[in-house]
Amino acid sequence: MAAEIQPRPQARKPCLLSKIEAFQEVVTAAAIIPKEDGVISVSEDRTIRVWLKRDSGQYWPSVYHAMPSSCSCMSFNPETRRLSVGMDTGSICEFILSEDYNKMTPALTYQAHQGRVAVVLFVLEMEWLLSTGQDRNFTWHCSESGQQLGTYRTAAWVSGLQYPSTPPVIVICRSPCHAEANIHTKCFEFGKKKKSNVTALCWDPAQRVLFSGSSDHSIIMWDIGGRKGTAIELQGHNDKVQGLCYASHTRQLISCSSDGSIVIWNMDVTRQETPEWLDSDSCQKCEQPFFWNFKQMWDSKKIGLRQHHCRKCGQAVCGKCSSKRSTIPLMGFEFEVRVCDSCHESITDEDRAPTATFHDSKHNIVYMHYEPTTGNLLTSGTDKVVKIWDMSPVVS
Repeated sequence: MAAEIQPRPQARKPCLLSKIEAFQEVVTAAAIIPKEDGVISVSEDRTIRVWLKRDSGQYWPSVYHAMPSSCSCMSFNPETRRLSVGMDTGSICEFILSEDYNKMTPALTYQAHQGRVAVVLFVLEMEWLLSTGQDRNFTWHCSESGQQLGTYRTAAWVSGLQYPSTPPVIVICRSPCHAEANIHTKCFEFGKKKKSNVTALCWDPAQRVLFSGSSDHSIIMWDIGGRKGTAIELQGHNDKVQGLCYASHTRQLISCSSDGSIVIWNMDVTRQETPEWLDSDSCQKCEQPFFWNFKQMWDSKKIGLRQHHCRKCGQAVCGKCSSKRSTIPLMGFEFEVRVCDSCHESITDEDRAPTATFHDSKHNIVYMHYEPTTGNLLTSGTDKVVKIWDMSPVVS
């Protein structure tokens, strides 16, 4: 266990404030305690720990509690100091933390699922405990009585959950579809753009926009409030997106990935929806046949070519007609992607201006938590280390 204190850097990048290294297994979930120099963590090593920062600058556990099985997720409500911990066995245990965060009292235990609890969320205004699990069930319990109020069966195991207070929408993401929204008893699927596993969710209550991260390295911004079906794609990671949070006061999206990157997206720009890829049996630029178009190959006595797609216009093109690469930040492509020659000529230097900044956390991130009141970000990595970052130089 150690802490590193660094002076605020001159460059605009996250500043590493502290590290906590006393874990035997990976920390599956953690939260920064608002208005306290503290962290709550749950781990695969079956422990719940409350860490408070001492005068030495190091974090030391004020609470250490061993659970009967591995802890898979957690939810902490700072107003009630209620801590809800999901476990591999499918049960959820609730605790009440003391005002000085030096004591934790057991409250309720819910037998919520038949498999590992994936997400748990306490909703104060409803006094509900929402949870999802690998048993393909979404359940909600009364947090006062512990009674189960309802359950909803999904087609695949549920990997994410959001409950925006306005409007009253429960958003569930599931594998392999990208997401679905359940408004009271009516279900709407809006995950037609991607068929990969959803790994992270966050909600912008002001714009009524849902952000979802995926195992295919992409992030999609879904326009739920506008009800236009718009889906804006963001490509800025090289591995699975593990966490998302939205800083509404600056209109910036923070994303973290298994590749160790922390990306800050400027969402205060007018972005363009990526086009659907068009189908064609021949290049839509030079009209050369693709390799499956036997009739045209025979008629023209030419060998078929491999099909590609321009990321800007969506047209089906051959390699010769799409030999150029370019970033297109307003379409979400912060890395260079294939574009056709005519689109490449139309892209200006202004169009290539980046809309995101990239930062290396120096560990493969499995979980993140952002605390807007302090401007601090917590990341947990496969190296069994928790890092706390000052994000104010970049989220401002």
